[in-house]
Amino acid sequence: MSRDRAQAPSDPQSTLEEIRATRLEKVEQLQQVGLTPYAYRWESTHHAAELQTKYVDLPNGEEAAVEVAIAGRIMAKRVFGKLAFFTLQDETGTIQLYLEKSRIQETMAAKDESAFDHLKQLTDTGDIIGVTGSIKRTEKGELSVYVREYAMLTKSLLPLPDKWHGLTDVAKRYRQRYVDLIVNPEVRETFRRRALITASMRRYLDQQGFIEIETPVLQTEAGGAEARPFITYHNTLDMSLYLRIATELHLKRLIVGGFEKVFELGRVFRNEGISTRHNPEFTTLEVYQAYADYNDMMTLTEAIVTTAAQDVLGTLKITYQGEPVDLTPPWRRVTMHEAVKEQTGIDFAAFTTLEEAKAAATQAGLHSVEKAESIGALLNQAFEQTVEETLIQPTFVLDYPVEISPLAKPHRSKPGLVERFELFMVGRETANSFSELTDPVDQLQRLQAQADRKEAGDLEAHSVDEDFVTALEYGMPPTGGLGIGIDRLVMLLTDCASIRDAIAFPLLKPEKAEEE
Repeated sequence: MSRDRAQAPSDPQSTLEEIRATRLEKVEQLQQVGLTPYAYRWESTHHAAELQTKYVDLPNGEEAAVEVAIAGRIMAKRVFGKLAFFTLQDETGTIQLYLEKSRIQETMAAKDESAFDHLKQLTDTGDIIGVTGSIKRTEKGELSVYVREYAMLTKSLLPLPDKWHGLTDVAKRYRQRYVDLIVNPEVRETFRRRALITASMRRYLDQQGFIEIETPVLQTEAGGAEARPFITYHNTLDMSLYLRIATELHLKRLIVGGFEKVFELGRVFRNEGISTRHNPEFTTLEVYQAYADYNDMMTLTEAIVTTAAQDVLGTLKITYQGEPVDLTPPWRRVTMHEAVKEQTGIDFAAFTTLEEAKAAATQAGLHSVEKAESIGALLNQAFEQTVEETLIQPTFVLDYPVEISPLAKPHRSKPGLVERFELFMVGRETANSFSELTDPVDQLQRLQAQADRKEAGDLEAHSVDEDFVTALEYGMPPTGGLGIGIDRLVMLLTDCASIRDAIAFPLLKPEKAEEE
């Protein structure tokens, strides 16, 4: 018996170059015997998972009198003289190929009188083939396609990783995601679920009367968030442009223009650090609804997230990295002041001077308090240092300081605060929402303050978007806005520890740079 284990050879003398050279020789041999190593098309009747389900009750040793056609990648080969068993993998799963010399030769003799020998000798794990045949369950209970005829569809030149050790180099998994997807079915399932999650969110918003309108990625002014932008250059226009850091300001222009329910689910770009929860390009859902406020947005957020979870997972009680999480609404609502007081015992609302607040924060063990320029900024520091990571269950944190919320409407009953919430789950922010600022004079003052910080060297602050202010001067109705981080939500609903596991192709340093 010979066995091909879907792996690079264990012989240390066999290099990838030698393996590739050997497989290129097989390409030539296939061509010499009249077989096409790179086919044009194949028509399947079924996928592996469909066959596994449809014939789950077929008894051992029985054959179903049905003709099927299936295609996929060879993941393993076992050859016993005139009999061979291949494991074939397609997008949905795996199925065994039952390959018998006499049966194949009888069917394929007119095309290739040595068809079975060529199948044994000229195929390797990683090759993509198509087969036709009947369905048979072996005496040992393995559902198989009992092959009558096969076709080489694509000859693989490089070997797959050892199936017992897998693709364990994490950086290589991200860099060669295509190999990761081949050898790790659970990775394919993550991205299948991601697609289902975003489809569910779009479908729900469509059912609620929202429409999706695309906004520019290239912008003359970066805005809608405090973040360092990527800068690019347009040759014909001879001007520098920014990659958008948010879709907010253009979606709000649409509200000014008369749309009442708009959203966009798309990529944004921020020239910032990389971590397990940050990637320079990421996906957000931003939603704006006229005549609504942040209370309405809380209800909408619960509905969007729970609908996606129910649609994709079939439950609202999930586990993330071993921690149970209950998504059943209503979710807890707590103000930032209350949350900080619970953890530190400090009531920042009671202070009248920044010095008093800093002294209390220092006594409570907070660090970097000297950098805070206001009590509101210090409150936010205290929240980030002591509260954020404790919020495992879904929690709306409400009523933020005005200093850190330049686009939110002043709170209608709490001076110094704005009507804003952030949603926290498993210790990280997943959504952000405002009762949107609609006063153009107030908005201009806040944007000007941000522009002043930019002039002073703040790389995350931005110039005034004068056209946006002009749009507000034409009048924007009361509006509720919402942003949801899609990658972080996918992490939660697919149990990914790192954002790189939830993004198909995360940004990485060039391989040579990593080695240095």
